[in-house]
Parts: sequence; C-alpha cells; structure tokens
Amino acid sequence: MRRRRAWDQIACGTSLAVACYSISVQLLPSIVAHSPLSHSANLMPRRVLFMISSMRGGGSERQTLLLLKHLDRARFTPHLYLSQRAGDLLQEIPEDVVIHAFDDQDPASGFYFPGRILAQQVAHLRKALSVAQIDVIYDRTFHMSMIAGAAAAAEGVPRVSTIVSPPHRAVPLVESRFVGLKRRRLAKAYRQSKHIVAVSQQAGKSAESYYGLPASSIEVIVNPVDIQAIQRAAKQYVPDQNDAKRSLICVGRMTAEKGHRDLIDALALTQSRWPANVDPLRVGLVGDGPLRSELQAHASAVLQLHEVQFLGAVANPAPYIVTADALILPSHFEGMPNVVLESMAIGTPVIATRSGGTVELQRDEQTVLWADPMNSLSLADAILKFATDRESMTNYAKAATRLIQEHHDVRLTIRRIERLFE
Repeated sequence: MRRRRAWDQIACGTSLAVACYSISVQLLPSIVAHSPLSHSANLMPRRVLFMISSMRGGGSERQTLLLLKHLDRARFTPHLYLSQRAGDLLQEIPEDVVIHAFDDQDPASGFYFPGRILAQQVAHLRKALSVAQIDVIYDRTFHMSMIAGAAAAAEGVPRVSTIVSPPHRAVPLVESRFVGLKRRRLAKAYRQSKHIVAVSQQAGKSAESYYGLPASSIEVIVNPVDIQAIQRAAKQYVPDQNDAKRSLICVGRMTAEKGHRDLIDALALTQSRWPANVDPLRVGLVGDGPLRSELQAHASAVLQLHEVQFLGAVANPAPYIVTADALILPSHFEGMPNVVLESMAIGTPVIATRSGGTVELQRDEQTVLWADPMNSLSLADAILKFATDRESMTNYAKAATRLIQEHHDVRLTIRRIERLFE
C-alpha cells in the first residue's frame, strides 16, 4: 500500500483536496474497526499522533520508529508528524502509518519575525489534528513539545510528552536565542500534558527543577530495545578489518556535548603509558556533524600511536558495534543513550562517562567501565584498563545483556506506553 502524503491532502491549496482528505481520514477508523486487526467491531482504535523533527537517525528518531513498529494495531492507529520529511529511517516506517510533514507545504512568503516558523508549525499541526481526528498526541523532544503544547490546547487533544535529556543542560545548548522565553513556554506545555514521561531518573529530576514541575507529574519509562531486531541488524554485514588491532567504536553526532575531543585527548594521554605487549588501538568514529573537520585536524596533531578512522554517518551502525572490542561513549550528558542500550543487547562491552541517565544502566552488577564526564585523564585511565583487563570487560558485557533482557525489552515497555494513550 502506497503511503499517503498527508499534507498533500491537508494544504494543497484547493477546497476539493481538503474535502477528499477529510472524508478519507474519517472513514479510516471505521474500516480499521471492522478489520480482523480490531479486537471488537464496535471499539474504534484510538488515533495516536507521534511527533518528531525528522527521521535522520538519532536516538529519539529510532525510539519513535520502534514505537511505530510495535504499537498494538488492534487498539491504536498510528500517525506521524514531522517538521521535515527527511532521513534514512523514513524507509523503515510501517506502510500503515499516515505521515503529516510540515515541509510538504509550500514555503510561506512575507517578512520574518521571531517565532514566525513556530506559529506556522502550530497552525499546520492544528489543521492536521482536526482533519485527521487525532485522539492523543505523543510528543518527543522539547521542540516538538513546544509545537504540540499550543496546538493541542487549542484543539482539545490530550498529550503524552516525553523528556529525553536533562533540560537544564540540553535546552541552553540547543536553543541559543530566547532561552528564557522558550523555557517558560516549555514549562507551560508540560503542565498541560496529560502524562509526562522521562526516559531516566536524571532527566526527570532535571525537568522537575528546570520547569518547576511536581515530582508526582513525571513517570519514568526507560527507553526500550528490540533485542532480536538489533541482533539481526548486527549480522547484516561485516566491516573490513585488515589487522588484529584492538578496536573501539564511538557512535554519535559530532557536536561538543558528545565529547569526541575528550576522547581524542584521552587517547593522546594513553600513548606514553601504553603497555609494550598490547597493540595500539584502532578507534572508529561513526557519525557526522559540525565539528568533524576540527576533530580530524586535532586527531592528526596529537595522535602518533593510535589510529582514528572517521567513518561518517552510517544508517546501521550495529555491525561496527558487534565487531568492535568495546563501545566508548565520552558524552558530557545523556538522557538514556540508545547506542549503549544496543551495544549491551548485542553483547559488546561498554566504556562510558557517568553522564545523566547513563549511570542508570547499572544496577546490582557492574555493567560498564566508567569514567568521569569532561575528564580526559579519567577516560584515559578507563581505556588503559580496557586494554589490559579483558576478563572484566567480558563480565561487564554479560551483566549488561542480562540488564537489557530484564528491564529494557520493547515488549514490556510498549505496554506501559500504550496504557498512557487510553
């Protein structure tokens, strides 16, 4: 079934298209309700609109895709709202998901003023909510929550809002202008939500303080992993490895908060202390971003012993993770890092900084070789231990896989999220 381009019907500029789209969307619940997917011919599935900026492959985009794939179709009909219809993950969206994309409409003319694009997105979302008869919104990331807050309040649609990073760190970093105003708007948007979800205790506590939200209003639901799917993805191909060097893999967008410069500095610090009986490291950096050229120049300047490979953006990093001796996460802060969850599900050992919700990926057993965030010396010490203590790394990986199976399986998590849509 060819996926419908929702905005083509919503705002193509003619009343005929709007009328046709309205009729088709209004008929859809009736068709689904009488199909074998429905548990009752008289019980109409609730229409859930998931909101994310794009499908370019970040952690929140992958989590949204996971929910779209696993949502119970007998009880819910999924829609997807995007600011930009872009990204490698678009091709993985299930065929029955109706997509509403802001950038499908013709660009508006006129003078620019602060907040103009946000106002246009709110107006566009309001129309989509009305025409598609959405029953509940799932907005993820603070920019989507800012759009959804105003539109849902105007249309009377309840929302489930998810906070994915500690906002006291993430909002000022990402939003360089009008931070105070956006903070107040976000606080209002979250107070209007029917349910607020945080992906980690750390993200939830930060939201309580930053937005002035009562602790009782936030429920922690950890990010899930489709264990079988990520294990299949890891077997799709094997990256070329031409020698027996020990390898580390780092996956993430090349921006300051991801800590790539700290990692390069840490590698440099290990060179004078590197054991003579251990081969130098090969470190693969999967990802792209504004700091790539600067990081490449820095690595060339300070590294003589270890090799760093800039691998660029990769649609499926799982094969790189499974063939590495360990994943390394040098982030300054995180909500609940998907790449660590996936590494644990695959069975690859993890070196990570104690950043935000990452620390919650250890409970009764040690699962990670830890370092302090924004501390290259601490990270260097962790890398040296990784190089000389294989037994401990193997034990951490086994404990981590048990943790994922017990607490992060998507089959368990999706039921908790679905409960919030009812």
